[in-house]
Amino acid sequence: MRTTNRRSVVWVALACAALPVLLAGCGDSGFRPLYASSSLTGGNVNEKLAQIEIAPIPGRVGQRLRNELIFQKTGGGDSAPAVYRLEIIIRESITATLVQIDGDSSGSVYNLDASFRLISLDSKKVVLQGTSYGRQPFERFDSVYANVRARQDAENRLARTVGDELKGRLAAFLSSNAA
Repeated sequence: MRTTNRRSVVWVALACAALPVLLAGCGDSGFRPLYASSSLTGGNVNEKLAQIEIAPIPGRVGQRLRNELIFQKTGGGDSAPAVYRLEIIIRESITATLVQIDGDSSGSVYNLDASFRLISLDSKKVVLQGTSYGRQPFERFDSVYANVRARQDAENRLARTVGDELKGRLAAFLSSNAA
């Protein structure tokens, strides 16, 4: 056997021997399923999500976003006694795209920025804060009704998208030992 082949075999053998040792630490503090129950955190993430009280959000899109979050955290079931309060402030805007030669826009983008704070009700301190945002394009038509409907559909889709993203961020936070 040549020297380079022997070295390759030795390195492969060492790597195979070291792999179980390296992966052994992943069980306690490494990777684990997000929605699985865990004795480290004292319950699963779905139970902790149900303990979040969601403050009212003004406006039609705010109401859609709040309803989406309420449904996502409980699945339509009852909420648990609140441990946290989630406060969200949204900012909406429309950006015209596809401007034609005559200056009319044949498309628009609905923009939604949601600044949030998760507050512990025991200590009254902010434990998590951040901003989620989304963009949703929609077409412009000659019909006023079609324009209103296209914008509302974009708003609804974006409320669902931002709600999904917020739920993921909250679940990741609540699944950690810091919660």
